[in-house]
Amino acid sequence: MDIRLEEVKSILKKYGQEHLLNHYDKLDEEKKKELLDQIENIDFELVNELYNSTKQTKTKNNDKIEAIDYLDKFKLNDKYKYYENIGKKAIKEGKLAAVTMAGGQGTRLGHDGPKGTYDIGLDSHKSLFELLCDNLKEEGKKYGVTIPWFIMTSRENNKDTVEFFEKHRYFGYQKNKNIFFFEQGELPMMDTEGKILIGEDGLVKLAADGHGGIYESLVKTKMTDKMRELGVEWVFIGGVDNCLVKMVDPVLMGIAIDKKVTVACKSVVKDNPHEKVGVFCRRNGKPNVIEYSEITDEMAEAVDENGELLYGESHILCNLFSIDAIERMGKEPLPYHVAYKKAKYIDKDGNLVVPDSPNAYKFEAFLFDAFGEVDDMAILRVKREEEFAPVKNADSAGVDCPKTARELYKKFYHLD
Repeated sequence: MDIRLEEVKSILKKYGQEHLLNHYDKLDEEKKKELLDQIENIDFELVNELYNSTKQTKTKNNDKIEAIDYLDKFKLNDKYKYYENIGKKAIKEGKLAAVTMAGGQGTRLGHDGPKGTYDIGLDSHKSLFELLCDNLKEEGKKYGVTIPWFIMTSRENNKDTVEFFEKHRYFGYQKNKNIFFFEQGELPMMDTEGKILIGEDGLVKLAADGHGGIYESLVKTKMTDKMRELGVEWVFIGGVDNCLVKMVDPVLMGIAIDKKVTVACKSVVKDNPHEKVGVFCRRNGKPNVIEYSEITDEMAEAVDENGELLYGESHILCNLFSIDAIERMGKEPLPYHVAYKKAKYIDKDGNLVVPDSPNAYKFEAFLFDAFGEVDDMAILRVKREEEFAPVKNADSAGVDCPKTARELYKKFYHLD
């Protein structure tokens, strides 16, 4: 241990992060080992690069932004059955897997536990996990298959998530046969001086690396290898907080296969021109998502010859990828975006600091930043009321909350 400790001290000295061992002697043996493991796994060159990025002034963006073509699921006419049949065949052949991103906690909902374990208030009292599982099982029965289900957790909620599934007997799935759990990547949080924070537990304060880490996590945890063993060729990736998510959609799959694209995404039309959502576009000729903060009023209000918004296709985190695309995107990390957050930490004197304003940098990758890696993709517009009922905020917010999601769910499934 002493040799290892000296090696770690040497690494920390090189990068000016010696303070990470300030309280090492006060930790028990297990925590000491965990802290050393953490430090050895930190890419300090990347961390320095990320910190330096917070000091750079943003240059004016000269990217060429253009509208992108899409298909409306309910205006496909004769093509609907054509695409559906292609997709059905692939699903029946066991070529589809589903991935649910469930690394978050239900804190904003006042829920103590993983967000997927949250009960949105239906009479059944089913959790978000069970609602998603019900849909997966129902679709699997239609095609005579069990859709393999991969659930991305985080270090923070992995244990609680797995125990929740164990308690509910995996809702009929079988662990390590058709349901698998893997953890999301993490990056250290840093203060404004570039020092990595120490958390309340005396360990490095880590934060999830955003939904853009999904590709790298799938590859690093060898989940893509598992998918290939199961004969999977297509992977639907969605979030746990959308209780109407349709992870099995033969029309979307049929379009991807027919058009020979490696990525196919669902969209819903914006509620209004200035709704604060990211929308699909072409950036310098490549498929992309533009954040609402980048859209000028002129762009937001622009319409085509049919009166449809040119930039009206909202990205709702419902995306289908070929397994080849995931492996390609997972080879290198995506660019990271900086978020300035409030974070508790232990100071040099061992005191817990609870800030009342943002004090730390968190680094996140966005899933859609990988879209620029492909030459083309398919976008399928679906109906908001049928496929998008997110649970992001407390009821007091009035939007994207348990109440609105519950109403949409009950209406869609005729539960009133």
